[in-house]
Amino acid sequence: MSRAFVKEDEGDNLLPPQRPQRQHPYLVTPAGLEQLRRRIADAKAAENEREAGDLQERLDAAVVVDPSAHADDAVHFGARVTVQDPQKKEAAYRIVGEDEADPATGTISWLSPLAQALMDHRAGDRVIWERPAGNLPLRIVAVKYE
Repeated sequence: MSRAFVKEDEGDNLLPPQRPQRQHPYLVTPAGLEQLRRRIADAKAAENEREAGDLQERLDAAVVVDPSAHADDAVHFGARVTVQDPQKKEAAYRIVGEDEADPATGTISWLSPLAQALMDHRAGDRVIWERPAGNLPLRIVAVKYE
């Protein structure tokens, strides 16, 4: 019998694939924790069980880091960092959890190349931001925790 006449399984019985296991801690700010809780409530209200389950896994794995616990000297999770490029243009970024990040509003994930370049440095230090468009030297102008 030719395979052309055999009914193929539609795949309706298949479960969605499992999410890959995290390779790093799931860090969040206190505001990020509240945001995550709201997203879970919204997913449940919309009866989106898969989304609610995925978000609940994130909540269960969350490690809350309070930025106010850091001193204003070195860059760590939760810091607002002001940097200056070689043209003396300044930009400020806040280092947050991966789901909290929104570069358009100045928040970047602690896993991003920029955040990784800034981590553990202090105001006055020079760092190299490794980018696909080419490396960019930056000087850290200020480090604040809010």
